[in-house]
Amino acid sequence: MRVLDKSLPLLLPEQTAKVIIFDFDGTIADSFNAVFNISNRLADEFGYPHTALEDVHKLKSLSSREILRRSNVPFFKLPFLLRRLRIELNREIAGLQPIPGIIDALLELKHQGHHLGIVTSNSRQNVIAFLKAQAMDELFDFIDSGLTLFGKGRIIQQILRQNRIDPATAIYVGDETRDVEAARKIGIKVISVCWGFNSCEVLAAQKPDALILEPAELTNATRL
Repeated sequence: MRVLDKSLPLLLPEQTAKVIIFDFDGTIADSFNAVFNISNRLADEFGYPHTALEDVHKLKSLSSREILRRSNVPFFKLPFLLRRLRIELNREIAGLQPIPGIIDALLELKHQGHHLGIVTSNSRQNVIAFLKAQAMDELFDFIDSGLTLFGKGRIIQQILRQNRIDPATAIYVGDETRDVEAARKIGIKVISVCWGFNSCEVLAAQKPDALILEPAELTNATRL
């Protein structure tokens, strides 16, 4: 269920302020190892193969849809798998850390007057717990989540429509190919980050509007 923390003002095309929407896992939170370990723990229960540590590089070079196809998890099981991942991640929240440099980058974007939000397939409860633990909860104007792997575009579109936000002022920032796909479907710009779940090479192949190597590059990248 979508709940906005604050009401966002109408953003006009001539204004320099933008709505910058972030993915959470792998983009803001350094949760790759936690997700990797949890996924292996759930492998037998949901009928997909375990991933060896030495195969991580190969995994990162696959698109989100390729990973899903290789897992052979039936489509109807995905909501149940996502729900279990959320529950297991909730137990790991206290040990998660922000991506190095991301807090400074977010503070700079906020200082410049941009509106920041999060749209994630993780749970809103998990995100809020993490942000509070890291004293980051005042940085974001809204947090939204959906129990879906490929439905982020619809969620973002709802946020834009309900808050009368011009799509030309919105940017989505994520670390997976599905984030590029979501942004493309609704016609907003997208920045791919190389420090998360997908490799720079596979992200570059999706032709995002910007591709960055470290959080310090966000300030310039959001001037799209």
